[in-house]
Amino acid sequence: MPTVATPGRFDNLWKTTCFEIFWSHDGTSYREFNLSPSTRWACYDFDAFREGMRDAPAEVEIAVAVSDSELRLTAEIRSSLPVPATVALNGIIEDADGVNRFWALDFRPGAPEFHAHECRALELPA
Repeated sequence: MPTVATPGRFDNLWKTTCFEIFWSHDGTSYREFNLSPSTRWACYDFDAFREGMRDAPAEVEIAVAVSDSELRLTAEIRSSLPVPATVALNGIIEDADGVNRFWALDFRPGAPEFHAHECRALELPA
């Protein structure tokens, strides 16, 4: 578990336990949210697959509850997110041995790649 830190925007959260949301309105450009149990977060816009990365406008508040059997992260996200949209809900969980495990609604064949459109398996109607 990442240590709880001062809440706010922070890069490279995906290197340890982190939850991610990828949101695409047009199937090409997308917004990425990184939500850490440390209470830090990040938000980026991309023009296409891993292209044109830049900070995106957002405000995020994270609350975390941890027990021996559960990690519960609740995020309040304030950002413009158009619908219809395809959405990916992903998790990177660092185990006790320091190995990251990757979880997603769907993966394309090969190594885990959360930026791939195949991960955006949740469809939200207008």
